[in-house]
Amino acid sequence: MPRKKSTRLTPVGKKIKKARTEKKMSYESLANDTGFSVDFLKNVETGKVTPPVGSLLQISRALEIDSGDLLKEEEDRMQDRIKAYTKRTASYAYTTLTPGAENKHLKAFKVEIDAKKDHEGVSYNHEGEEFVYVLQGNIEVVVGEHVNALGPGDSLHFNSGIQHLLRNTGDADAELIVVIYNP
Repeated sequence: MPRKKSTRLTPVGKKIKKARTEKKMSYESLANDTGFSVDFLKNVETGKVTPPVGSLLQISRALEIDSGDLLKEEEDRMQDRIKAYTKRTASYAYTTLTPGAENKHLKAFKVEIDAKKDHEGVSYNHEGEEFVYVLQGNIEVVVGEHVNALGPGDSLHFNSGIQHLLRNTGDADAELIVVIYNP
């Protein structure tokens, strides 16, 4: 599952709530546009869960806001857009490799997954395509019901509209390059 957190509003949650209320969009409407449950969306807004990158992309698309803004903390807005941004959660970290491409269709991330951990607690999907390249470690990429075992130098390209999950199956941390295309 996405990481549980305290119930104080996070910068991401605040931004999502602000965009949703400015558009006078109900939770039900956002749920219909994203495929997420109302409870999940409320938990994201209140900071009870940290959503996966794919979920943030879906939410930002439904709200018609810049997904890059959701991945940056407030103080990062004041810094140069060329600087990479890293976000850390319980079992993984991701760094944007395409700063300044917030309104583009293609985004790249360096993802680090702790040993013996899932990247995302639940499988997820988002419109478009995804490419995963393993720099180090051993992972499984579950796409639908198909399990793909990947090691250093291996890659996988798949339809990200299909439910998928990244999992570190090794005894060492894994490092990947993940490229997401959203039409």
